[in-house]
Amino acid sequence: MRRRNFIALLGGGAAWPLAARAQLQATPVVGFLGGQTPELFTSRLHAFREGLSRSGYIEGRNVAIEYRWAQGKDDRLPALAADLVRQPVAVIATSSTSSAIAAKASTSTIPIVFVVSSDPVRLGLVQSLNQPGGNATGSTNQGVDVAPKRLELLHELLPAAKVMALLIHPANPGVESEMKDHQHAAQMLGVQLHVLRAGTEDEIASAFAALAPLGVEALVIAPDNFFNTRNQRLATLAPLQSASNFQ
Repeated sequence: MRRRNFIALLGGGAAWPLAARAQLQATPVVGFLGGQTPELFTSRLHAFREGLSRSGYIEGRNVAIEYRWAQGKDDRLPALAADLVRQPVAVIATSSTSSAIAAKASTSTIPIVFVVSSDPVRLGLVQSLNQPGGNATGSTNQGVDVAPKRLELLHELLPAAKVMALLIHPANPGVESEMKDHQHAAQMLGVQLHVLRAGTEDEIASAFAALAPLGVEALVIAPDNFFNTRNQRLATLAPLQSASNFQ
């Protein structure tokens, strides 16, 4: 699914409802629904604002942005999404699979732009990849197709590796399909796959600590906003496994 130009949303493309386009006649208000904290999203927020500015929209000058942050608590997202709808905003940009689902459940008219780590059709965000329909569009890494490729790549790099692990965030709405896709790929490749779960900082540390006792030789980290905002933490823990045969 191709990423659509964000300016099309702010410019009121013909695909969006008339009510939403009418709002854009005044200074547009963009809703930003984040699953984590702004501190963990600094670089992405910079890119978000830079993308707007390249399209001629400067925050505080000719566009306003209403931020809502769940502070890593997905159960807060529905209320935060509903609050943005009440503002109202002209469009809602979401930062994670969970926030996209919460936004979609809150409105069927306000345009939604998402970046998700699973198949948006399975998640109910769009009707199809070619013709999304409804009020949501965005991009996905298409985990349903990419999952086997991740393990295939690891298998090519480490053909002797017979034990691998998949690190998942259990709160991710697409986690079940993610696990099934990886497990199927593991069976096809003839490797053993351990599924490790981490939804907190302590659980991340525990998952990495479990790699050596399990004899894990390669690790796949499932795409998730929780992990994306902790790249430095994951990179710091990985070298600690160098004493084992983990790669």
